[in-house]
Amino acid sequence: MNKRFDFDKENQKGFDYLIGTDEAGRGPGAGPVFAAAVYFTSYDERLEKLNDSKQLSEKVREELFEVIKENSIWAIYQGSVEEIEKLNILKTSLLSMKRACNEVISKLEMGKSIVLVDGNKLIPDFNNEQRFVVKGDAKSAAIAAASVLAKVSRDRFMKEIDKEFPEYCWAENKGYMTKSHLDAVDKYGLCRWHRKKFFEKHFEKAKQLSLL
Repeated sequence: MNKRFDFDKENQKGFDYLIGTDEAGRGPGAGPVFAAAVYFTSYDERLEKLNDSKQLSEKVREELFEVIKENSIWAIYQGSVEEIEKLNILKTSLLSMKRACNEVISKLEMGKSIVLVDGNKLIPDFNNEQRFVVKGDAKSAAIAAASVLAKVSRDRFMKEIDKEFPEYCWAENKGYMTKSHLDAVDKYGLCRWHRKKFFEKHFEKAKQLSLL
């Protein structure tokens, strides 16, 4: 069995349920941030491939996406660009995790649950036992599964909005601030899916260069 399930089993001691949560899309300059929460209800040998979503190929992530959903109680939420601009990306990510976890918890029968949160921060104002796990997607099966659900969901979303704004090449760069993305922003400006505060340094640098 994938060693990440052993990690979860150890951390579940004293609790009826263990839920893992993770996000995808904190770094890009465009699009929502996605968060997911997962409680495994069964084990499938196909989950042997489970790993941090960034370490998996797109094909494997897509395969695992369905396997995870078949073997778990899960939830996926997105934090909007508007929330990111208002609250900041960290607070929006944690809020999205909270929403996903609360949905999963609402679907469980009575009992105590523990939530493992990827990273080094706990979810604020969260009425549930929780622990943060640094690099949790490499240690916990539930966190790794949540990272896959969040990553696949966000990638699919970026491919969809790429159809409306193909000039930014979001199907390829997923909203990350690559050179081609920044070049497109310089040429076409920002659109409603851009996190405008993320581009302040870029525009300031461009302004300084224009004065040289």
